[in-house]
Amino acid sequence: MEYDKKIIELALSLYKIDAVKFGEFMTKSGINTPVYFDLRVIVSYPEVMELITSLLYEFAIVDSKFEHVCGVPYTALPIATLLSVKVKKSMLMRRKEAKSYGTKKVIEGHYKVGEKCLIIEDVVTSGSSVMETVNDLRKEGLKAEEAIIILDREQGGRQNLEVNDVKMKALLTMSKLIEILVENNKINKATANDVKYYLQNVKAPNTVAKINRMALAFEKRAEMSKNAIAKQLFNIMAVKKTNLCISVDLTSSTQILELLEKVGNHVCLVKTHVDIIEDFSSDFITSLKELAKKYNFLILEDRKYADIGNTVALQYTGGLYNISNWADCVTCHSLPGEGILKALNIKSNCDKGVFLLAEMSCEGNLITPEYTNETVKMAEKYPDLITGFVCQHKDTFKDPGVIQLTPGVQLQSSKDDLGQVYNTPEKVVLENGGDVIVVGRGIVSAKNPESEAILYKDTLWKCYIKRISGKVE
Repeated sequence: MEYDKKIIELALSLYKIDAVKFGEFMTKSGINTPVYFDLRVIVSYPEVMELITSLLYEFAIVDSKFEHVCGVPYTALPIATLLSVKVKKSMLMRRKEAKSYGTKKVIEGHYKVGEKCLIIEDVVTSGSSVMETVNDLRKEGLKAEEAIIILDREQGGRQNLEVNDVKMKALLTMSKLIEILVENNKINKATANDVKYYLQNVKAPNTVAKINRMALAFEKRAEMSKNAIAKQLFNIMAVKKTNLCISVDLTSSTQILELLEKVGNHVCLVKTHVDIIEDFSSDFITSLKELAKKYNFLILEDRKYADIGNTVALQYTGGLYNISNWADCVTCHSLPGEGILKALNIKSNCDKGVFLLAEMSCEGNLITPEYTNETVKMAEKYPDLITGFVCQHKDTFKDPGVIQLTPGVQLQSSKDDLGQVYNTPEKVVLENGGDVIVVGRGIVSAKNPESEAILYKDTLWKCYIKRISGKVE
């Protein structure tokens, strides 16, 4: 009851200080409105600031778990400051533009990747201003999943934010505010009816886009992953600062091990074709696993399963190679249908992964856009199993917790005699959205594989940093 009295007091206070205006106005979203909220004036009224701070704390913050608060520039900054002091929590500040000097930061303050930040905003129409702040925080690896609002105009902002995994809480809605003002004879019913009609018939344009995975850091995407191997791989890439996968297409186990001793420090993933190794043995697997632990990389067996579920289960867990015993993840086709994923899901014990082939890099392959779309839909039913997709385009899938594995990369564009098309690191990472990039002959056949691996690693990583910085030209 006391809380309801404070809400009424707030509504009447906002009207009294002319923070609520009636007439003909245009919002930031570009729509005409019969009511406008100018909450910038509240900084001149300490008692109103104190009331808002108290209400936000009681209504939305007291039970929330977070490490930081961040106000959306600029009106919400003083409220965020007061809340930070009240709850004794760190405050972060987002710049609308990065500094051109010094650290060139967009987010100011001390924080760690994975910490939660509560967003503070004054008014929400479409939610675009909130999402600008959310996106910048997420690029830094922070969790930004909750926004606390003074006033919800009820024109689609809440729904737009929910699409982007942001939960919104508001002290007041437009409807509630109008109701209070009518009951207290501050506006007449005709004005109230105009506003109600407006609310029913005018929605803000949906300018809030779904989060673009290409703009997110690997640390943040690790938090969004449902597959254990995807989480692990994202974190390895972030720690080692490499998104290079080497394809060890060699037929000698000794040659493979010698190569990995040279390049293991520079890769996040090693892709094998175990069935081409002429001297395969359990000793080779033991040595391979030891190198993976020593150099902190994962193992992908590029088996490309493409049979019925029962057969694939046997191929995966038994036979000469017993792949499930040593490979962190495998590749498979979606051609046989969902049964293949059911089988691998059962046998993976929730600690393995699958890269599903959605596209191929060889010229003249028969995969169609329809096939690719159905492959992605099939994968969505098995989020705990799917590490990612083998594909060539950034729009193949949207889930930021899933990895795009892209083969067919060389420092210079080319094509071999068997129709394999090679793209440059810049094209694959910046334009096509590749996360983990597969390089085979470009390193394996080099006179100095280690120096070549370093060159690829550095080039690919620079492209990734450029991508998440938003400086793609």
